[in-house]
Amino acid sequence: MTVAELVWDMDGTLLDSTVVVPAAFVRAVARLGGQPVSPAQAVAAYPLGTPEVILAHLVGRPLGPHETDFYYQELQDGQVAPYPGIVEALAALRARGRAVAVFTGASTRGARMLLDAAGLEVDMLIGGDHIRRPKPAGDGVLLAAERLGVAPGGIAYIGDSPLDLRAAAAAGSVGAAAAWGHLYDAEEPADRTLARPEAALELLG
Repeated sequence: MTVAELVWDMDGTLLDSTVVVPAAFVRAVARLGGQPVSPAQAVAAYPLGTPEVILAHLVGRPLGPHETDFYYQELQDGQVAPYPGIVEALAALRARGRAVAVFTGASTRGARMLLDAAGLEVDMLIGGDHIRRPKPAGDGVLLAAERLGVAPGGIAYIGDSPLDLRAAAAAGSVGAAAAWGHLYDAEEPADRTLARPEAALELLG
């Protein structure tokens, strides 16, 4: 099973954002006067879509643009790092002349903040605000394939969560489970399971 290009999820795949992202939601909800929420409740709301949608859900009412800014303010100074092996894997990918492509359910704004904080540069970034339907729909993977100029079947989408693998399947792409990520579920079907980031390079033809 070989593919032409790799596309990476961000949270839980490239970046260990296990603490920083849920904590930003918890603090933003408190600032907005919502009922207290736990980090686990924030994580459970991830499938809803972008941070703006998640925050409104957690607060329990529609929010104005200036109110959704609270999440980004709380995220701004968060400490986040790449998972072990990610920097080396992306460098090896570039050495092969391939793009570092990311599709994340997070907003482009939030993704850039986290990637910058972690010191990671990407060549193509698709955020949840670029698509109509969030994961597990395949919209983001299909858009990534289009931008890379590759048929969906020539893409491997690498992600830790079941939603990532379902999005890959919905797009007709290869779903590669990032077993190092915090939402990895060994029971979720995957075309390939990767024990470490460098193993993703083995998928390339």
